[in-house]
Amino acid sequence: MTTTGSSRVKNRWLVVLGAVLVQLCLGAIYAWSVFTPYLTDPAGPFGFTRTQTQIIFSISLLSFAITMILAGRWQARSGPYIVALTGGIVMGAGYALAGLMGNNLFGYFWNQVLFIGLLSGIGIGLAYVCPIACGMKWFPDKKGLITGLAVAGFGFGALIWIQLAGDFGGLLVRFGVLNVFLIYGITFAVAIAIGTTWLVNPPEGYCPPGWDPNCPIPGAPTSPTRSGPGIRAGEMLRTPQFYGIWVMFLFAAMAGLLVIGNIVLFGIDALQAEGYTLAEATAIAGLAMAVFYALANGGGRIAWGAISDRIGRKTSLIIMCATQGLIMIAFFWMGSVPALLYLGTTIIGFNYGGAFALFPTITGDLFGTEYVGENYGWVFTSYGVGGVIGPIMAAGIRDSLGNWLAGFIIAGVACLVAAVIGWRLQPPREVTEATSATSATSLTSAPDRSR
Repeated sequence: MTTTGSSRVKNRWLVVLGAVLVQLCLGAIYAWSVFTPYLTDPAGPFGFTRTQTQIIFSISLLSFAITMILAGRWQARSGPYIVALTGGIVMGAGYALAGLMGNNLFGYFWNQVLFIGLLSGIGIGLAYVCPIACGMKWFPDKKGLITGLAVAGFGFGALIWIQLAGDFGGLLVRFGVLNVFLIYGITFAVAIAIGTTWLVNPPEGYCPPGWDPNCPIPGAPTSPTRSGPGIRAGEMLRTPQFYGIWVMFLFAAMAGLLVIGNIVLFGIDALQAEGYTLAEATAIAGLAMAVFYALANGGGRIAWGAISDRIGRKTSLIIMCATQGLIMIAFFWMGSVPALLYLGTTIIGFNYGGAFALFPTITGDLFGTEYVGENYGWVFTSYGVGGVIGPIMAAGIRDSLGNWLAGFIIAGVACLVAAVIGWRLQPPREVTEATSATSATSLTSAPDRSR
């Protein structure tokens, strides 16, 4: 029996505030690139290869994605509060233990694989789906926008944690990698505990004042969804639509995570080849990730969510995947010019962020919002696979061939294939005729405002 928020939440926008605070902490996973130069420094205590840094990152992404299946089912039974709170504690413990253990137990690399890769990834997976599922229930009238806001913190979180550890806060220089892990772990656990205060479900049958799902307010942006109770994961997994959006998300995630995991290392290589010093190249590449990518990643989640409420989820996904494919193919040649590096990272970050607003909402559109937390957990496993393939593929190609080009081309072509899949996407046949018409409107067109 899930808990409801009738007594705890007096204003539904408090749910958004709590969701953003939780996601700001979870977004620390995207700050990993700020640690990679220290971890790969041959003069430092770690001496990791590029591939080793991406193994830690990819394991975190994979455990994050797999855990979301459990989290979706758990929060459907027990409510989002306890699941998100547990996730925050587990994530914080992962970072803190990585800092405390150092080279003890299994050594630097395997400790970070275990604690940051596996344990913190599990914590993120537990907490991540809760703000999304909870927000959709409180805001059925603004699903795209609210989902974008709920996950925007994840993208903006990277900016905060990179800046604190890097040039702005200088934590890495002052305290070193292990102590920053410890500081971050404690901070994450406390902040998420505060944010989860408002993550409770609305009362049964809740509808926002003045909103009727069958008769939208004239002139108001709408996001029609599957009516009725929706379908659960077992039925969803038998539909071709599930596998279509799963593959689309896989390719979109693979491209974005390739850049997140390797942008600093790639930027340094590309800029040094054009005559920039190591210090200059490091500063430029770090700025590209810490500011341009991080801001665009967060902003893209809000923007694409709002856009999809107006032009439809399907059209939004096609545009997003197509532009991402083209820019990924061109990005290798853009990386050696600072202005083009900033432009490329901005576009890639903007589109990548949009995936986290569009894929949960299209899951709700196709299969209903009642079980969206559970169903999106299965869709999100593609993110974990993409997180393994993208970063490790690019770093492995660079370590073995000495060049980043092939990795970017592979990811770009994959995104173009995703756009084609999106173009062919149709509502499931299992929906009723009335529901099918509603779902098709949400997928393919802007809502009718003539009424």
